[in-house]
Amino acid sequence: MQLTGLHHVTAITGQAADNLAFYTRVLGLRLVKKTVNQDDVSAYHLFYADGRASPGTDITFFDWPAPPERRGTDSISRTLLRVGGAASFDWWREHFGRQGVSHHPAIERDGRLTLDFEDGEGQRLSLVDDGGAGEAHPWNGSPVPPEHQIRGLGPIRLTVSQPERTEAVLTQILGFRRARTFELPEGEVSVFETGAGGPAAEVQLLKGTGTQARQGAGAVHHVAFRIPDADYDAWADRLKQQRVPSSGPVDRYYFRSLYFREPNGILFEIATDGPGFATDEPMETLGERLALPPFLEPRRAEIEAGLKPL
Repeated sequence: MQLTGLHHVTAITGQAADNLAFYTRVLGLRLVKKTVNQDDVSAYHLFYADGRASPGTDITFFDWPAPPERRGTDSISRTLLRVGGAASFDWWREHFGRQGVSHHPAIERDGRLTLDFEDGEGQRLSLVDDGGAGEAHPWNGSPVPPEHQIRGLGPIRLTVSQPERTEAVLTQILGFRRARTFELPEGEVSVFETGAGGPAAEVQLLKGTGTQARQGAGAVHHVAFRIPDADYDAWADRLKQQRVPSSGPVDRYYFRSLYFREPNGILFEIATDGPGFATDEPMETLGERLALPPFLEPRRAEIEAGLKPL
């Protein structure tokens, strides 16, 4: 029983229309599910992924009218996105320049070429070279050429005031392995890997000091880790046996989840690979209409009336 990698990252936007334009037209990701936050149906929940809506490729957003985040410690401070080789960085640098995207020069970091950039709300993102390893499922409707498209999530960076406590959860509860360290200007970063390892299955841990982060637009809300569907009950039992306070089983319809907070307050989710986003829509037309799980379908008219057109 082992986590197989990263499942998705969920962040916050206060500008859903601009968010949609950036992640589909600039980053070239596919909108694979336009739905609502199941706990707050006044807000969109937008899922962007690869051409097949594969687990491990999703970056998702809650549309909340929130002020900008206050950056600081005890937060998910950077989301890395995988591309398939050094040649892609030249294309992306030129593309970002044409699109007016705030970005930095590509540098080698932790042995991989990396390019830091931000969306219009200050969401901290990076492209990272995964060497073209593993499967890729480009989206035919993307404005980005197939060979340069984002292939999925890369490492997630956590900045925490007490890294030893987060490390204990990663290694003793979730089964991550400490792999190596590297240096940033802010300090030493410890890298933890799960499953087969590699950039699609890594968490970076950095000690933070100073101001406590406050979530808002441009912040990451939580990170989710992948498990096979068949392991879900065993993971629920494991959290209970380890006396980890958690949500207990939560059926999100497109996957099943378990939520808990690590000791520095960051929200972790364990999520199944299935049943997937094509459960209620054809793969060919994912994201083209408002999708609602069955328990919300009777409220469709009410929910649609409360949402901004998108």
